[in-house]
Amino acid sequence: MKRFILPVLFIFTVLAFSCAGRKNKADRRDTIPEKDLIPILIDIHIADGLLSLPKINFMFSNVDTLGNYMDIVKKHGYTKDQMDRTMRYYFMRRPRKLVKIYDKVLGGISELESRISRESPEYNSPEANIWHGKFSYSFPDPSGKDTAWVDFPAVYLQAYILKFTLTLYPDDQSVDPRLGLYFVHTDSSGNEKRISFTSLPYIKDGKPHSYFTFLNMDLPAPVRLKGWFTGNECNTPFVYRHLRLQNIVLTRKIY
Repeated sequence: MKRFILPVLFIFTVLAFSCAGRKNKADRRDTIPEKDLIPILIDIHIADGLLSLPKINFMFSNVDTLGNYMDIVKKHGYTKDQMDRTMRYYFMRRPRKLVKIYDKVLGGISELESRISRESPEYNSPEANIWHGKFSYSFPDPSGKDTAWVDFPAVYLQAYILKFTLTLYPDDQSVDPRLGLYFVHTDSSGNEKRISFTSLPYIKDGKPHSYFTFLNMDLPAPVRLKGWFTGNECNTPFVYRHLRLQNIVLTRKIY
């Protein structure tokens, strides 16, 4: 599930080139200036991260993703046509310039995250649980929809401590079940750099066991936490899973 730093970029690309039949030339007339385009893309990236949180995603579930992004464009004083025209211009005429723009977007996001880390006493508390996913998972899942895939934005920090309780039942069919969570930074070209938590081996005896792991992270912002608590087998329909995951706590180590 490889994600670009701004997944909405793909959406804008499709929309922009779908209009190419009406206008083949990509010119700069009535496009969004770079000084305004960068804040728009920063806000879209923040919205993408917020929409990955279950509670916020549920609040906006009645609005399609593109609609949410276009609301951001409109709040900055521009239209959908102007955004489409702008992305088409940069993709067709100035692709290298677009990469530089995204580098500035990454820099803006990094600055925001650093400010949050400095100015939020609650977030800076070592005891604060900064886990943004679900706090419990069970398999088999009654709804049949939950894959237990984790994917949410993480503020760039020096170190993380992860604690959780896992009950893995004897009839679980996973082979050598281990922790499969990792932090990932995706640059403006779509290249990923990962740092994984220690691959903890699990006890399969039907009893709850507490697990603890520590990770030093050295990645540039923005960063996302991804993966599964039991490798990638939760997403394999042919493997019977029988487990219960509880008491998930993610804290940061303050130096």
